[in-house]
This record gives sequence, C-alpha cells and structure tokens, in this order.
Amino acid sequence: MRLELKDIIYTPGASLPFSCEMDLSALDFYGERPLAEPVRVQGVVRNRAGLLELDAEAVTNCHLRCASCGKAFERLLTVPIQFLLATKLENEEDEDILPLNGTGLELDPVVTDEVIFAMDTKSLCREDCKGRCPRCGKDLNEGPCSCKPEVDPRWAALSALLDRDE
Repeated sequence: MRLELKDIIYTPGASLPFSCEMDLSALDFYGERPLAEPVRVQGVVRNRAGLLELDAEAVTNCHLRCASCGKAFERLLTVPIQFLLATKLENEEDEDILPLNGTGLELDPVVTDEVIFAMDTKSLCREDCKGRCPRCGKDLNEGPCSCKPEVDPRWAALSALLDRDE
C-alpha cells in the first residue's frame, strides 16, 4: 500500500489516518508459515511543524509451533510502528527516519520488516513448558514419563552397587 502524503507534507498540523490489511502468509520462518491470517494495520501520519511522524500498529494472530513440546498454538502479535519521515536523508545511518519516495511512502516493506523483527526465533506455548522426554518423547506437560533417569557414567559402578542392595 502506498501512502500518498502530498496533501499533508507541507501543511503543519495536518494528518492522514490510514487502515489496511496485508497478506504476509508467504513469509517463511524456519520452515513454518505462522502469518496465515491477514495483518491489520492502522495508524496515522502527522505533520508536526514540518516534521512527518508515522505512528501505526500492526496486529495479527500467529499460528506457531512450540519449540519445546512441538504443539501447535496461536498467539496475538501486536507490533508498534513509529518512524519519522523525510523527503531526503542527510544521515543515511539513522534507522528511525524513513525516506519518502517522492511525496509518498510504500507501507508494505515497512510493515513487513517490523513484523519480522517482532517475531521470536523460538516460541513457547507457555512460559513453563516442560517439553518432551528426550528418550520416549512423552509430553512432560501432561505428566512425568516412565523412563528411568540416566546414570552419569562416572557413577555407574556406584549405581550398580545400589541396585544390587535392593
């Protein structure tokens, strides 16, 4: 989506509200496509004394897989998007200022980048997820497994003595 700002770019105090939906379902995150639902973007561009400010929010429901137990789950992702906009950049290293293309701004790459940066590299279904047993694969969130704990090889001889006494 292109935001055409020619009506507010030279008018201090003017603003341009906007709202759109974006399809980011093709984005691949480590072999998964968690953004199956549209990303809803809502915001406003304001001219404050000749300085253009972009203030927006992107919201979507992410379909994720727990990195610990492997269960599928959903999580609401809300991404704040705030930038200053400029017709030309004097310092090209300033990441908080976006250059305009003429009198407009291509919103799609801005929102896509911010959503990607907000995604976790590994997601857990819950903070206290116990994962799966590495030997039998049982989901430890549902209860303990029946596997015997592994004995440290340095203590194997002592363990054999303890087993014999039982």
